Amino acid sequence: MFRKYLAFLSQPDVARLFILALFARMPIGMVGFSMLMFLREASGTFELAGSAVGAGFIAMAIAAPIQGRLIDRYGPRSVLRVTGIAHPLTLAAILASAKLGMPFAVTIACSALSGIFVSPITTLTRTLWRVRFEREDDRRTAYALDAVTIEINFTLGPAIIAVLLATFGATVAFSVSIAVVFASFLLYYTSRAMSYFKADPTAERHMLGPLTEPRLWIVFIATFGLTLCFGLIEVGYPAYATALSVPALAGILLAINSAGSAFGGMLYGGLHFKSPVERQFAAALGVMALPLLIHVFFQEPGAFAITAFCVGALIAPSIAAQNVLVSRLAPEMYATEAFMWSSTFIVSGLGAGMALGGVLVENVSLRANFATGAAVVAAMSLLALAMDASSARTPRASRAGP
Repeated sequence: MFRKYLAFLSQPDVARLFILALFARMPIGMVGFSMLMFLREASGTFELAGSAVGAGFIAMAIAAPIQGRLIDRYGPRSVLRVTGIAHPLTLAAILASAKLGMPFAVTIACSALSGIFVSPITTLTRTLWRVRFEREDDRRTAYALDAVTIEINFTLGPAIIAVLLATFGATVAFSVSIAVVFASFLLYYTSRAMSYFKADPTAERHMLGPLTEPRLWIVFIATFGLTLCFGLIEVGYPAYATALSVPALAGILLAINSAGSAFGGMLYGGLHFKSPVERQFAAALGVMALPLLIHVFFQEPGAFAITAFCVGALIAPSIAAQNVLVSRLAPEMYATEAFMWSSTFIVSGLGAGMALGGVLVENVSLRANFATGAAVVAAMSLLALAMDASSARTPRASRAGP
């Protein structure tokens, strides 16, 4: 496994591009957390703060495919220039509106604008691996490492914000996040990565873009179900910790879950599999249902910690397999837009899962929250198997992708 990763990273530009991705995507682990804590301090309630952050996520989910279509047609530079300037400005407007005591509706509107102009760097990087690598095994390794680097972002980012919150306060923490957003734009825009993107403004396109591919719909629906389970987990662990009157345990469980994901991603990318990626995707989803179900029956902290790691160990492989499928099934002219649609389903699934988790935990039970997650991810596994069956009936040459 070590030799495989060494050979993979020794290819031209690969190690440099992964280091770039790690630093350029730092905002994804910082902005949401710091904004939530800043608005909680400014408004006095998590309810109002959460509504503002949620407005940004909804706007981001809507705007992402539009950004993707523009990038596929005209290239990423124009979109990056606009978002690289507008996003930090709209974040600064959120900070200013709260500090100046404006009506909270203004803050929510600024948050929605910030969601529209969120930089596409994270999705562009996924498109970059598609363009950089032609062999599917290389793409699988790339997307596995990509999932690992994102886990690092989601570990380091909140840790940095937590230190800033404890040392300087919420205003400084949010301000630093805004500065990191602008710095990541400059880093990516001036990098070697930009030379890999090619646009074709003359290509004939369908109004629905990549959504004309039925198998992509299956991938996207399965992605929505998978990330809905992630949302249930995000609510379930804090609810479990609160029930034990040990709030800090929530952070520990989420960290263990992230560590498991990083471990699973490294293992998945370093091994060789003979089965097709469709089956790998279905298997990762199906196996994930087991530790989620164990949460229902074994509620001791030690058991929760072990199963949190096991659930996490299947997160990165499932996301990596999903990315490989999107890269293969999306026509070249819709490469970025397909990944943007994927982001839309991911964000929507997370939001729906967190909302559903809140309802289940408050009105039914914690066990119902995890049981629902197990049932949903098992159903998504069966859906992915249906895609595998349909792919088997399709001549391989027609779906090999560029």
